[in-house]
Amino acid sequence: MSAAGDFSNWVADTSFFTALRESGLPYPIVMSLHLSSIAIFGGLILMTDLRLLGVALKDMSVTDVVRQTRLWKRIGFVIMITCGVLLGGAKLNTYYDNPYFQIKLSLLVLVGVHAIIFRRSVYANTEAIDRAPAIPGVAKTAAVLSLILWVGILSMGRWIAYFERPGQFGRPHAVSQAAPELPQK
Repeated sequence: MSAAGDFSNWVADTSFFTALRESGLPYPIVMSLHLSSIAIFGGLILMTDLRLLGVALKDMSVTDVVRQTRLWKRIGFVIMITCGVLLGGAKLNTYYDNPYFQIKLSLLVLVGVHAIIFRRSVYANTEAIDRAPAIPGVAKTAAVLSLILWVGILSMGRWIAYFERPGQFGRPHAVSQAAPELPQK
């Protein structure tokens, strides 16, 4: 086994993550909190990005949208990441080589890069954006990239459950096990 496999087994096999994974109620509660916080956080990100694109909330200033959603975005983000770490750690031994999990983590890193790149010019500069005759291209670029990254993260998060290792079910693909042989005419 690889070093990554050994490490992921060690993490998943700690008493904390084993207890979480094998629990009757805590694991589904953490999963529900994770999904709920994604919905809240994602909705607020969507509102902000659509405002930056000039297609929604046109009667509100960018400054008002950013300021009024900031606290709730931070709360949703902290809950989402905390629950994600708990869920990921509990099953890290099955996720570490899952390409969808790897892509999701890579996209999360890119979200951090996005925040660093656009914080000063967009998110901390909303009053200048509001004063501009039109929404600047940099703000629209930030919004489009944000939407792409978050849709990618959501998609990869969903696809994690559908990853099948080659030969995992003794055949090339699980569908071949479920589909009976059709009679030949």
